[in-house]
Amino acid sequence: MSSVLLESQLDLPLLHRGKVRDVYALGSDELLIVASDRLSAFDVVLPDPIPGKGELLTQLSNFWFARTKHLCPNHLLELVLPESAPAELYARRSVRCKRLKALPVEAIARGYLVGSGYKDYLATGQVCGQDLPSGLQLAQKLPTPIFTPSTKAAPGAHDENVSFDAVKALIGAPLAEQVRDITLSIYQFAAEFAAQRGVIIADTKLEFGTDEAGVLYVMDEMLTPDSSRFWPADQYRVGENPPSFDKQFARDYLESIHWNKAPPAPSLPSEVIEGTRARYQRAMEILTR
Repeated sequence: MSSVLLESQLDLPLLHRGKVRDVYALGSDELLIVASDRLSAFDVVLPDPIPGKGELLTQLSNFWFARTKHLCPNHLLELVLPESAPAELYARRSVRCKRLKALPVEAIARGYLVGSGYKDYLATGQVCGQDLPSGLQLAQKLPTPIFTPSTKAAPGAHDENVSFDAVKALIGAPLAEQVRDITLSIYQFAAEFAAQRGVIIADTKLEFGTDEAGVLYVMDEMLTPDSSRFWPADQYRVGENPPSFDKQFARDYLESIHWNKAPPAPSLPSEVIEGTRARYQRAMEILTR
């Protein structure tokens, strides 16, 4: 993976340039989504690319999409690259997919108490309005996985945890319940799969969309180091932040320099860039072997 892509430039209508992915129109009902090597942390895009990251995200997402089709249909179609996208740079980081109406929520499943969920728990005893047992520690496994949705923030803003009632008010109860149930089913399936390979999936974020008939699809990415926390099971300890195969390594560096988490983001040292890349690569190797 010698190619590095910070920002794609294709001869197609650009619909959206997200924190990581660039989205192009393929006619009226299909998209070409290109995963760049950009890294975001705390909802801000960092100035330095992680070489090969977009390829790893795409290939790992495709791996999971193929294995969870029995739980929920996904947006993928057979990849056909346009002439303006050279295969050596774009083939492993691009997907052709259905054009869907994205739901305005992040669907998050948590099996362990960490991150913003742990902070909310310390303050209120709850996560997204759900009461949890008292006395839980950092990184402790929850009695059962929980659905903890968040808003989809505008560029430059931060996602915010919300209650399930807020999701029902936003998209309607039947669809909200379907999203919750599928999110937890995919998480539990993936967590069991990963556990057999010595990896704990502490939490994961999914995105969903609907087609013109109202059919629900899982979309964007699935169970990657950008959207999940992957912990090596043999180094897991309750009460400690475990080492991880995800972008927590970069987050920890940014916390250590007391960045205010507002743009512009600081540059990353070369050892943090390489350390992050190595962790993404290791997650891919372990989970797909």
